[in-house]
Amino acid sequence: MPSAEKKPQTLYDKVFQEHVVDEKPDGTILLYIDRHLVHEVTSPQAFEGLRNIPTAPRTNFKDVKSFVEEADSRTQCMTLEENVKAFGLTYFGLDDKRQGIVHIIGPEQGFTLPGTTVVCGDSHTSTHGAFGSLAFGIGTSEVEHVLATQTLITKRSKNMRIQVDGVLPPGVSSKDIILHVIGKIGTAGGTGAVIEFCGSAIRGLSMEARMSICNMSIEAGARAGMIAPDETTFEYLKGRPLAPREDSAQWAKAVKYWRSLKSDEGARYDSEVFIDTSEITPTVTWGTSPQDVVPITGVVPNPDDFQTEEKRKSARDALEYMGLTPGTRMQDIVLDKIFIGSCTNARIEDLRAAAKVLEGRRIATSLKRAMVVPGSGLVKTQAEAEGLDKIFVDAGFEWREAGCSMCLGMNPDILSPKERCASTSNRNFEGRQGAGGRTHLMSPVMAAAAAIVGRLADVRKFARANTSPRKASPRLDVTPEPDDLSSDDDFERLMDIAENSQLHANTAATQAVSAPLPKFSKLKGVVAPLNRSNVDTDAIIPKQFLKTIKRTGLGSALFYALRYNEDGSEKPDFVLNKEPYRHAKILVVTGPNFGCGSSREHAPWALLDFGINCIIAPSYADIFFNNTFKNGMLPIAIDDKVVLERIALEASAGNEIEVDLINQVINDASGNKITGFEVEEYRKHCLVNGLDDIGTTMLMEAKIQKFEAKRTLETPWLDGSGYLGRKRRNGPVKVEAVPLPTTNRGGLITEPLDW
Repeated sequence: MPSAEKKPQTLYDKVFQEHVVDEKPDGTILLYIDRHLVHEVTSPQAFEGLRNIPTAPRTNFKDVKSFVEEADSRTQCMTLEENVKAFGLTYFGLDDKRQGIVHIIGPEQGFTLPGTTVVCGDSHTSTHGAFGSLAFGIGTSEVEHVLATQTLITKRSKNMRIQVDGVLPPGVSSKDIILHVIGKIGTAGGTGAVIEFCGSAIRGLSMEARMSICNMSIEAGARAGMIAPDETTFEYLKGRPLAPREDSAQWAKAVKYWRSLKSDEGARYDSEVFIDTSEITPTVTWGTSPQDVVPITGVVPNPDDFQTEEKRKSARDALEYMGLTPGTRMQDIVLDKIFIGSCTNARIEDLRAAAKVLEGRRIATSLKRAMVVPGSGLVKTQAEAEGLDKIFVDAGFEWREAGCSMCLGMNPDILSPKERCASTSNRNFEGRQGAGGRTHLMSPVMAAAAAIVGRLADVRKFARANTSPRKASPRLDVTPEPDDLSSDDDFERLMDIAENSQLHANTAATQAVSAPLPKFSKLKGVVAPLNRSNVDTDAIIPKQFLKTIKRTGLGSALFYALRYNEDGSEKPDFVLNKEPYRHAKILVVTGPNFGCGSSREHAPWALLDFGINCIIAPSYADIFFNNTFKNGMLPIAIDDKVVLERIALEASAGNEIEVDLINQVINDASGNKITGFEVEEYRKHCLVNGLDDIGTTMLMEAKIQKFEAKRTLETPWLDGSGYLGRKRRNGPVKVEAVPLPTTNRGGLITEPLDW
């Protein structure tokens, strides 16, 4: 499938261009989506609810109603079951061995393939970019858009290359690479860009290690992370249930195309970073952002050593929250809990590496708890077949069922206030693993070493130079059991190809457009000042308030940790607890990178529910920026510090300002112009007219149909044809729902409504 562009292209350019359905003069693009990983369907605002599934033993599991103790989590899981049955989605229930974290089971099943576009209502969808796919998180409104149209409205991202060369030193893993990268470029270093990771060190990594790196590209602010597919990729995909069969003509055709998915010589990047592996050591975080990293041999930094007052303030705030003193040796920091798991580090290779450190050893008696949570039921089964579970249990760890667990801290697996955890997850935001909890990010082997001594530790001190490699399968066994897919009839359960498949889009949407958004032309009101940088989505709306199937009612929990004391009383010094800011319609943030972190749309919902319709800040995280527009809100980026300070002064004085979207100006209360601002033409048009994206996209139904017809001819393996020797049929594939009994069962969805 040759590229239409003649000039040298990057990997991102190639994949993006191959999925353009339509492009407007202002650069607005309708992008076709190949793979949609869905956590929730008709109530997409509950997509985070899947993370509430308990990871406790399921020996006595009967149904969700009796198994999930928390009422709100139970409601979400049971609502999910009703939706998957109603809309015909493949469903991996709690008693299905394939159940697990969506970014682990997608690749396991071969659902993730090179050159595809992959989206999910989860920011760590970037994981799938390890296969050379363009994979990124989307907000709930965009989840609805993809379900209805199989497309997204977007714009091109910038190109960024991070090249890592050399041989990894002892004790250094892919987790250390990405933590080192984020520490070097910052959590906003990749904002507006898709990062391509390349270099000899990256090529030398396994697929699972590559997934860990791409998983955390979002923590560097990137829209996505990508790695060019190669022989390592192709070997991983062989035999996967949803990949082309290895001995088929489609496999040969697919591999030929996949080999072309690499950046051309002479391709240009907007920014480049070069790293030598000799710079990288086992790395841990000390603060409340993934960019707050130091080598394990280092010390807690002194805020006074940072270059700007903004960074000094952030460091002081982080150290206060973390309960750390500058100059403290990292290896002297005492821990309470250990967590090995998450979509970053819960694959079979992660568990093997940690088990090798722990074999024959015991965890420190001072620890309150140590947990290993496999990323999927298949990972758990494989680990048990290799005896890894016994090593963990003998060492003193809990061996849990598959799930997200303590990464997000939305189920009982949480930290108590001021408890400190060594975690293999991807975020160390305030309250991420539990209100008041303190998180240090690291690799699985580093977490294992920390468990042995009960403090942060250097895994290189626990090296087993004379230990023979464990006899283990080099890859996870995902081969279907013989009685699972022994005939075409059985195969229908997994992939049913409709005889007369048509457009992926929900064609009913052409007749019934979603309710229009309120029109936004001018907004005059009180503006609340917030002097903070890197305000993450967990700070905007903590995860304990996400257990809802509604968009409304979140305003009272906005900035909860900043607004309220532990006993629920208001903090009188916080701006939104003061008059006149209790009635603010506009928020001005003086620090950059507002809305970093999760793709969850709860953050703009909480702001909107409070009454804030407009945010003014120097810069935003990409997904949050998109989510605000989808809810009829206006985010304004102003990087001129003088102008921003003037607006902040108006706010501090309690004065109103006026945001005039029609003329793209901000005025003071007297109507005097403070500044102009930029806004994309299409987004302005939708805000001013209160238009819904789905309705406008459905007007291009014919173009989408034409694109899909061409896609089926050129890349038939994406339609699932050819698997198990089935005859090829025209059109896209719809995945048939697994029949459910009358009793409820909980779990994850891993397939889209249509593909």
